[in-house]
Amino acid sequence: MAKLFNPIQLGAYALSHRVVLAPMTRLRTIQPDDIPSPMMADFYGQRASQGGLEIVEAASVSATARSYLGAASIFHDGQMEGWKAITRAVHAKGGLVFLQLIHGGRQSHVEVTGGFEPVAPSVVPFDGIALTKDGFVPASPHRALGIEEIPGIIEEFRAAAQRAKDAGFDGVELHAANGYLVDQFIQDGTNRRTDAYGGPVENRVRFLRETLEALISVWGAERVGVRISPSGEWGGVSDSNPEATFKHVARVLDTYKIAYLHVIEPRVKGDDTLHEGHPPVAVKYLREHFSGPIIAAGGFDRESAHAIVESGDADLVAFGRHFSSNPDLPYRLQHALPLTPYVRAAFWGGSQAHYSDFRAYDASQATQNDATADEAETA
Repeated sequence: MAKLFNPIQLGAYALSHRVVLAPMTRLRTIQPDDIPSPMMADFYGQRASQGGLEIVEAASVSATARSYLGAASIFHDGQMEGWKAITRAVHAKGGLVFLQLIHGGRQSHVEVTGGFEPVAPSVVPFDGIALTKDGFVPASPHRALGIEEIPGIIEEFRAAAQRAKDAGFDGVELHAANGYLVDQFIQDGTNRRTDAYGGPVENRVRFLRETLEALISVWGAERVGVRISPSGEWGGVSDSNPEATFKHVARVLDTYKIAYLHVIEPRVKGDDTLHEGHPPVAVKYLREHFSGPIIAAGGFDRESAHAIVESGDADLVAFGRHFSSNPDLPYRLQHALPLTPYVRAAFWGGSQAHYSDFRAYDASQATQNDATADEAETA
């Protein structure tokens, strides 16, 4: 476990270990205004650790960027105190906290966008879902963005980045994964444009570049990360040559000297494991194209996290499901302590139950465990 718990420089920040809290949409905001709730502050504060990094769940950059009723947003003043409570809770325990910023694109419904049609790079048949007051329902028909509309969306990302800074976050992560708007531009299965934002991969990453540059204009590159999902299946995206496309994406991102590249392995889809036991592949082929820190995510446990960091294919590992039920996950991993099982039924909305009521490992049990391990070593 040594390297997984070694310090590392991540952009502007020195981390004391490499176990990261992955962003997880948990639908615990106060409605109808997507206000971060006190139980969210409890949740993130509980999972903070000295010198550890948390990446807070995707926050929509505008009302029309929303995908799921109850998910987080950061576009109006009424949300700011809730976000400040979260950053204070993490900082109180010596942790660092980035906020992930998102535009859902075609993964949405008119009931959550204020009556506006969801937007996408192109109109491509899509059988995805969105969450409304009626539960998960088919996404509304979407329309293609006019080229003249794109600067306005870029500005929404910039304004959200500034709000995140005002709320006390340490940085932001651009959500360019899981079939949301930035990912829809990147992949040729969803981007059929013939203008400057479509066609060859150099054009398809233009929207990624422009949104990233907007975040960097507020934060500086050393406080901005990007999340991608090569060959991912969430959101109905696809690409004719995903390995070539995402190698290009990695090379482009490398030129900006961002804080990190966050890669979701294609063996997972959202909160489900698609391919049990499959080794990580995405970070392996991206490593030679990105010189900065890489965070690997998707289906890792203690042993595989240790292995991928030791191999050098990734520098840090992000955990979602296991972190949801183990607020002291870094400590448990370091000391080989048993993990509390996560509760899948509580992932998508609910109360404090099976969310912010999980307990840290009992200290007396931990002491007894360590003593037993010491005896075993000297026997």
